[in-house]
Formats: sequence, C-alpha cells, structure tokens
Amino acid sequence: MIADEASLSRLMALSQKGDRQAYSVLLKECSRWLQRYFSRRIPPHQLDDLVQETLMSMHKKLGSHDPSRPVLPWLAAIARYRWVDHLRKIYRAEEVALAEDVAEAGHEDEVTARLSLDRLFTHLPPAQAQVIEMVKIEGQSIAEAAKHSGQSEPLVKVNIHRGLKKLAALIEKAQ
Repeated sequence: MIADEASLSRLMALSQKGDRQAYSVLLKECSRWLQRYFSRRIPPHQLDDLVQETLMSMHKKLGSHDPSRPVLPWLAAIARYRWVDHLRKIYRAEEVALAEDVAEAGHEDEVTARLSLDRLFTHLPPAQAQVIEMVKIEGQSIAEAAKHSGQSEPLVKVNIHRGLKKLAALIEKAQ
C-alpha cells in the first residue's frame, strides 16, 4: 500500500497523540516513501543507512509537525537535509582519501588548490564555470572556448567577467 496524504495526516495526528500502532504504520509508510526518494539519488549500498538516519530525524521532529499542514512536504524537507548531510560526509571522506593519496605522490598543494577551485565552481552557473576553466586555467583563447562551449565570443567574455566577479566576492566573504 502506498499511503496518500490524507492517510499519512491521520497517522501523523494519531502518532502525535501517542498511538503506537499508528506510529508503526507511519514509520513503515515513510520508510517506503524514503526508499523511493533516495533510490534515485544515492548508490543502493547506502540506501538503508540514509533511510534510517532520516527516520531518526523524523522521530526527533515528530512534535514539530503542524497537523494542519501536509505530511509529505515536511518529510521531503527532512529527507533533503539528511541527503545533503550525507553528500557532505561522503565528499569530505573522498577529499581526505584523495589528499592522502596525493600527499604520498608529493602534489598536495596542487590537489588542495584544485579541490578548492572545484568547490568554488559549484557556486557558479555551469556556463560560467566551464569558460573560466577553459580560458583561465587551460589557457584556451576566447575563440576556442566559444567553439568548445557552444557560446558566442561576447557571451564567453561576459560569463568569465561575471563568474570571476562572483568568485572574488565569495573569497572575500570567506576571509
């Protein structure tokens, strides 16, 4: 059974009043929903742990749910926060592993700089990050970057200017 919003709302209301059976059904239905939600976002071997972490967060926040509001958007918000936290944890672990591998090879500064740059690029629209990479890092000309990116030369110039301006503001803000 896939519970609809009305069923979940009734289960949530009963759960908040202490009905253990309703809470058990609510957890099962939320678990099914979370399995579907996360299955498109993370590898299968990480699915069960993330579903359990999200259910724990839901349990902790049970009293904060407003019965006059729908349950699924509330659950989706909790799931999204858990998913982002999960991605951060994985990213940090990969960053540490990569830094250790590179430290052994003696290129720690270059890798650290590249990781920092990649992290900054996530704050830019892809078109801006792409042409900054091509022109400022790879050394391509404006014409070459325009050809490879599918952007016009004036647009490449504008994207570089705006992107560098935004990166400078981000770096300034971080200091």
